Amino acid sequence: SVLDDDRIAVAERSVQDLLGLDSLAGLSFLDVGCGSGLFSLAAMRLGAARVHSLDYDPQSVACAATLRERYFPDAANWTTARGDALDVAGLAALGQWDVVYSWGVLHHTGDMWTALGNVIEVVKPSGLLAISIYNDQRSRSHFWRRVKRLYNQGALQRWLVMAVFIPYFVVRSAIVDLLRGQNPVAQYRDYRKRRGMSRAHDWLDWLGGYPFEVARPEEIFNFYRRRGFALREMTTVGGSLGCNQFVFVRKETP
Repeated sequence: SVLDDDRIAVAERSVQDLLGLDSLAGLSFLDVGCGSGLFSLAAMRLGAARVHSLDYDPQSVACAATLRERYFPDAANWTTARGDALDVAGLAALGQWDVVYSWGVLHHTGDMWTALGNVIEVVKPSGLLAISIYNDQRSRSHFWRRVKRLYNQGALQRWLVMAVFIPYFVVRSAIVDLLRGQNPVAQYRDYRKRRGMSRAHDWLDWLGGYPFEVARPEEIFNFYRRRGFALREMTTVGGSLGCNQFVFVRKETP
C-alpha cells in the first residue's frame, strides 16, 4: 500500500549498486527470501529474463504475487512460490540462476550456516551470489537476540518491547542528528532513498527478526572462498549492528 514509483526506482538503484550492473538483461534472478517482492520487481524492471520470488512466509509470497499482477500481469517469466532455504531438494528443483539475491534473510532461518551452504548449488558457474548477514557484535548481538526472543513470545511481550524500543530509536536518532547539526526529520525521508524501504517498518523488522544469527565479515568470506567463490564486492557496517553485504562470483569448475 505504501509502494510508489520513487520507492521502486530506489530499489532498482540498490540492486544496480550492489551487483555493479546497469542492467539484468538476459540474466535469470532468484530472490531467496523475497519479502514484499520489491526487489524482484526491481529485477524485472531492470530487464531480467526470468525472476523467481521465494519466501517461507505465505503473506510475503502473496504480496510478491500482488506486485507481479499489478506491474507485470502478463509476465510468464516472473513466478512466485513458498519455499525454504533449508529445503535442499526444494532448492535443487529450481535449477541454477545467473543471480541469486538474498538480502537480510538467511540469518533468520534458524540454521544460518546450512542455509548459506544450500544456496550455493542454485548459483550458476560464473553467476553472482548477493547476500547480506547481520554483523557479529558479540555481547550486543546476544542482548538483541534476547529482545527478539521476547518480542516473539506473545502479544503482551511484543507491545512491551515496542513501547520501550521504538521511543528509544526515535530519541537516539534525533539526539545524534542534533549533535551533528542535522535535521532529525530528514533521516526518515533520506532512508527510503537508499533502498526504497521505510525506517519504521525496518524497526519492526529488526525487533521481530527471530531466529537471529550473526557472523563476522571474515567468516562469510572464508566460508564461500573454501567453496569455490571469489569475492567481488563487500560493504561492511564497521562497529554497528547492521548487515554486511557481499557479492560473490562462483568460479568455473575445472
